[in-house]
Amino acid sequence: MLIICDFALKYSLNAQQVIKYKMKDLMGRAIWDYFYQENPEDLQTETSISELDDLPVSYLFRNYKEMNALEQKALDLSFGKVLDVGAGAGSHSLYLQNKRNLEVTALDISPKSIEICKARGVENAVCEDFLKFSDSKFDTILLLMNGTGIFQSLKKLDQYLQKLKNLISENGQILLDSTDILYMYDQDDDGGVLVPATGYYGELDYYIHYKGESELPMKWLYLDFNTLKNAAIANGFKIQKIKQLDDSYLAKLTVK
Repeated sequence: MLIICDFALKYSLNAQQVIKYKMKDLMGRAIWDYFYQENPEDLQTETSISELDDLPVSYLFRNYKEMNALEQKALDLSFGKVLDVGAGAGSHSLYLQNKRNLEVTALDISPKSIEICKARGVENAVCEDFLKFSDSKFDTILLLMNGTGIFQSLKKLDQYLQKLKNLISENGQILLDSTDILYMYDQDDDGGVLVPATGYYGELDYYIHYKGESELPMKWLYLDFNTLKNAAIANGFKIQKIKQLDDSYLAKLTVK
């Protein structure tokens, strides 16, 4: 199952698309229903290269011990003033706030998700589009649960990296994870991988369904580490692979 974090639902639509199509915020509704136990159901997800799959909403409410090794490592490395991009139900923010005693801002464009963050005890939860968000600088910026998805496509990668660069403090860090999804494509008889003839193989359309309703298809970007590395260096970052977990990895970006 490809896990997509909550900000996929919001940030893969640009502001004009959100206004025009009035995003249903199905992820936020699922989070709300689960928290308040209002007949919650599993989310259903699919991509342009994978079949329909169930995503239990409880997955978004995991505690530290239930998180994967990449998430745990990112939380362990976090310091100073933290921005949690695409906070969803607020699980990462709550751990850093309550267990690490860090100053955390949970950012999400879903009103219902932000309401649940606040209901769970996140002290600073902001409902806003990431590209429009402006605040003081942050020492740690988190983009977790396949966090490169927010970039949507290779064409927009520079725009998002520059936005991150504007939000990071002088000695700050960006911690993000992604998955090299080359393994999801078929191989030919000679062992070669059959990837799309045009575009980058990690650019997908992502679909979310909840209680019989569907969001518009969303653009979502999975990045192999070398592609991320090249883009990061071109945008003035130093980059380090912190941890590998099967086909997924955690990377750390700092300003040169």
